[in-house]
Amino acid sequence: MPKLLKSTPFRYALNATAAVGLYAVIMALINTGILNRYQALMLIPIGFNIILAVSLNLTAGFLGQLPLGHAGFMSVGGYAAALFSMSVNLPTNIELPLALVIGGLVAAAFGVLIGLPALRLKGDYLAIITLGFGEIIRVIILNLKFTGGAYGLKGIGRQTTVTWVYIFVIITLYVISTLIKSRHGRAILSIREDEIAAEASGIPTTYYKVLAFSISAGFAGIAGGLYAHYLSILDPSTFGFMRSVEILVIVVLGGLGSLFGSVISAVVLTILPEMLRGFAEYRMVIYSLLLVVVMIFKPSGLCGRYEFSLGDTIDNFFSMIRGSLIKKGGGSDDASA
Repeated sequence: MPKLLKSTPFRYALNATAAVGLYAVIMALINTGILNRYQALMLIPIGFNIILAVSLNLTAGFLGQLPLGHAGFMSVGGYAAALFSMSVNLPTNIELPLALVIGGLVAAAFGVLIGLPALRLKGDYLAIITLGFGEIIRVIILNLKFTGGAYGLKGIGRQTTVTWVYIFVIITLYVISTLIKSRHGRAILSIREDEIAAEASGIPTTYYKVLAFSISAGFAGIAGGLYAHYLSILDPSTFGFMRSVEILVIVVLGGLGSLFGSVISAVVLTILPEMLRGFAEYRMVIYSLLLVVVMIFKPSGLCGRYEFSLGDTIDNFFSMIRGSLIKKGGGSDDASA
């Protein structure tokens, strides 16, 4: 059994089973009315934020860069997906995934275009230039006729459901987790730890920086597509600087370099403002204070760089049982002696 638990195919099967099981539980809670309509709809923005946070964590946490234009890629993907779905008439089960893929690809292409010049810079300079690119994208969208300009893009089909959001959350987690565990992921991590040493070792740092940046942008575009088909209207003002900061706050609070932390933080920071709606006057003050307190007492984030693994958890459980049985067996032998 221990050897089976450590095998890669078994772990993939275990994670797939857990993902299907969790989906079944969520749908059962919705269908039985345990989660009301409002609570069920809250799962959709939670999904957006998980995709955005996990994708940004690839750049900010694993690559070690600090981009501040993630909302720009979200807007590009959202508009591209919305314009595609408005120009075709296909069944929803075909139209929506196609629109999301197109939105992701367009955002990834923008990620490459912006990443090539931007990633030559580091630290504060990179943050400033990506912030500038994000604002440029927003202003361009604001002044284009086919995007609706300042009036926004209206008439988008409301096709996003809990199921579609859940599918793309799982795809995002799977792709980025697999990437980080691969040799390409190790190259990305080496750049975070010491870029000069990584380059001296023969790692093409520019290639891997642009690769991570474009993948991150692509998933942000998919989140934008889901967002567009959830609200059925896109307003350029919602993709400003503060939106990028909100996504970065989720990543930092969860822990830079922890996908599990990004998921937990996205869930908490999406639900928390809604839970505080009863304190309308003090809601944002309480919300901000909680963030400050967490950063003071847990500066590495809620999870630091901890990564949850279902296979490791089960393996540790069996090891604990095996250890306790060995102790009991040893104790009985000593007593008989």
